[in-house]
Amino acid sequence: MSLITIDKDKCKKDGFCVAECPMAIIRQNDKDSFPALVKGGAAMCLRCGHCVAVCPHGALDHAEIPLAACPPIRKELLVSHEQAVQLLRSRRSVRQFKDKPVDRQDIQRLIQIARYAPTASNSQLVEWAVITDKDKIKAVAGQVVEWMRAVLKKDPQPASAPYMPMLVAAWDFGIDAVLRNAPGLVVAMAPKAAANGLVDLTLALSYLEVAAASLGLGTCWAGLVQGALLSYKPLKQAVGIPEDYPHHYPMMIGYANVRYHRLPERRAPKISWI
Repeated sequence: MSLITIDKDKCKKDGFCVAECPMAIIRQNDKDSFPALVKGGAAMCLRCGHCVAVCPHGALDHAEIPLAACPPIRKELLVSHEQAVQLLRSRRSVRQFKDKPVDRQDIQRLIQIARYAPTASNSQLVEWAVITDKDKIKAVAGQVVEWMRAVLKKDPQPASAPYMPMLVAAWDFGIDAVLRNAPGLVVAMAPKAAANGLVDLTLALSYLEVAAASLGLGTCWAGLVQGALLSYKPLKQAVGIPEDYPHHYPMMIGYANVRYHRLPERRAPKISWI
């Protein structure tokens, strides 16, 4: 069976699939010919699905990205410019969570959305580790505190992280300023084979956090945990990151215990038109 199949009854020979293929492996001899995969093209295909998505007639099918699994874009669900701006500007880093376990199905739904984020060469190598056990999350926060204690032992006033003494003191006082008592921790990761792994997983996490609000969930990038993960191997093991996965970033997640009513302003961008 060919990787790409053309329904000749539907195909209008308009060449959209030929022009759109990023690897140029679909060719059309002339305007009267049907498009076809070049010899050896299957091995070069990125499996991106552009050819299936761009055909307005549903004439092209892909063996590994079947037309039946690619729903049409519904015009009634398209967002306006104003809606898109509000959605993106209303994203907040949530640090107050309800004392309520995160529904595993909600996290599953968000990861299903996040898998559509772009990856370099469509590698799709981002993987996920999810912790929803409160005791395990507290233990992770505790390991981060111990890492900070070790850092402070070498340098009591680290210039790169002057907030560490305060966070350690808060922990000793019974306040978790590391993971904020979040009921969930999601870790996106990628193996060494993912040359653009950190960018890939960052895009995936961005998709996840923007979609989270629609389920009443809030998120916060766990930078302190990431700092510890980069130099403290026991913590990598604790959160389920394999040894040969150098790309990773953790994110707190839970049902937000706060509502926001305004869209805070940000600095004007610095733009150089070259």
